[in-house]
Amino acid sequence: MHIGCPTEIKPQEFRVGMTPNAAQEAVAHGHKVTIQSGAGLGAGFSDDDYVAAGAAIADTAEEIFATADMIVKVKEPQAIERKMLREGQLLFTYLHLAPDPDQTHDLIDSGCTAIAYETVTDDRGGLPLLAPMSEVAGRLAPQVGSWTLQKANGGRGVLLGGVPGVGPAKVIVIGGGVVGTHAAKIAAGMGADVTVLDRSLPRLRYLDDVFAGTFKTGYSSAGLLEELLPQADMVIGAVLIPGAAAPKLVSRAQLALMKPGAALVDVAIDQGGCFETSKATTHQDPVYEVDGIMHYCVANMPGAVARTSTIALGNATMPFMLALADKGWKRACAEDKHLLNGLNVHAGQLTYAAVGEALGIATVDPASLVAEAAPRAA
Repeated sequence: MHIGCPTEIKPQEFRVGMTPNAAQEAVAHGHKVTIQSGAGLGAGFSDDDYVAAGAAIADTAEEIFATADMIVKVKEPQAIERKMLREGQLLFTYLHLAPDPDQTHDLIDSGCTAIAYETVTDDRGGLPLLAPMSEVAGRLAPQVGSWTLQKANGGRGVLLGGVPGVGPAKVIVIGGGVVGTHAAKIAAGMGADVTVLDRSLPRLRYLDDVFAGTFKTGYSSAGLLEELLPQADMVIGAVLIPGAAAPKLVSRAQLALMKPGAALVDVAIDQGGCFETSKATTHQDPVYEVDGIMHYCVANMPGAVARTSTIALGNATMPFMLALADKGWKRACAEDKHLLNGLNVHAGQLTYAAVGEALGIATVDPASLVAEAAPRAA
């Protein structure tokens, strides 16, 4: 199979879809790999690194989209890239379709087969291709939130950990999953007074046992959130419903409960955000103010630490990429129900129910598309 990796063109996106190690593995499996010139520079990988791994270098994205059987990226294809997708081509990347009808319709119209990193699952009920970026974003959230709290950036002028004689900032983390756990761990490590809210009692027990009181926990409810919002210096939104639009957990009216200059960090912005007043921003212009509350809603937070993020993502995606290349998407998905869960679009049809529900588009059962390729019992 011919695997192509173009340069990411989303603003301030410095990650790259394939590391040189991943390219080397694919070449060792007998596949052709083409990388767009300069695609890896933001993550610290030169064209020479890819050539040494056995990859070819293309000057333009057009060349890659025109010739590759599978396109491997990081972020969702931008409008100009979607025009280059073609029928029968395989796209393997983050998509986040639920809040993005334009992208969804373009992918359907292209006739391509699109597999989304964020909906691939595992035997433990996790999202193995989302997890590494969730870890990065979770660890970044208190860091960027503390920057947002600085007075020069419009914040309250509060130091997250305080100093002797001055109390620490109060941080609420909504969601106790991968993002929330890492956010709480780092915020507490920076000295903040942290409370994690979640609706899973087993998860709250786990967090309490493992972190031994490093941060507080609470059962998430509208009443408790309204009780805590007036105390908060920072709120980190870390709620995820796989493949679906994020729920709106803090309304605009509730901003009036908060202290002027408090910070909202919405890590769920890729899925539409979990604050009513959230809108996607970029690393170049990351913060805006609504009703006196500062919002940090960068849609590709891990792109700020591109080398760490690229290597972490590459480690997770490589086995799936190789399976798709070695077997073709249909047999790979037939043999791996978790990879099949990543199928969002195929040949003009939407195949992920949560996206269809969010956008009002009819969907087809992805299992029906791979039935003839499914492994037979001995």
